[in-house]
Amino acid sequence: MADLTFRRYTGAGFRAVFEPLARLRITVFRDFPYLYEGSIAYETTYLETYARSARSLLFAVFDGDELVGATTCLPLLDETPEVQAPFRKAHYALDQVFYFGESILLPRYRGMGLGHRFFDEREAHAASFGTYPTTCFCAVQRPADHPLRPAGYKPLDAFWLSRGYHREDRLQSTFSWPDIGETTDTDKQMVYWVRTMPRP
Repeated sequence: MADLTFRRYTGAGFRAVFEPLARLRITVFRDFPYLYEGSIAYETTYLETYARSARSLLFAVFDGDELVGATTCLPLLDETPEVQAPFRKAHYALDQVFYFGESILLPRYRGMGLGHRFFDEREAHAASFGTYPTTCFCAVQRPADHPLRPAGYKPLDAFWLSRGYHREDRLQSTFSWPDIGETTDTDKQMVYWVRTMPRP
């Protein structure tokens, strides 16, 4: 940890690290459960959503000049319609919800407490505006018998529960991307995890 440095980017500042962030996303999300066959072109389009949001945050982890970890967030109102849709259907006040995007970290840097740091940074950023009592993120659903599920794989549910989040099965979206080794998009079911701070 002593050799790592941390940088924060907001809004249009995201564009300064589009390429290394895109490469990191592609690398990490190739692993189960995402199995994502990514492309720089798609990633650039995806990241523009964050660059256009004045209240977005990228908390980045560097080892020297190498981007080795990152986490992102932005107001739900600045997200795409696909992300907003289940919250609208469930009658959430979208202007009171902050959406957490990816938390990605190269394997050799895991187990150092950075997962908690990622949540701390995003929750503090959302809280700094004073108008977002609810934070959320989504996770892909894969069957327990998926052929590419690694032996001994453990989902992060226990970690997310320890952070005060609960799985909200009524909040689901369908995203599409090509699995590794494939050239066409297929639908993936995403379920949301939500944390709402109690009102004072």
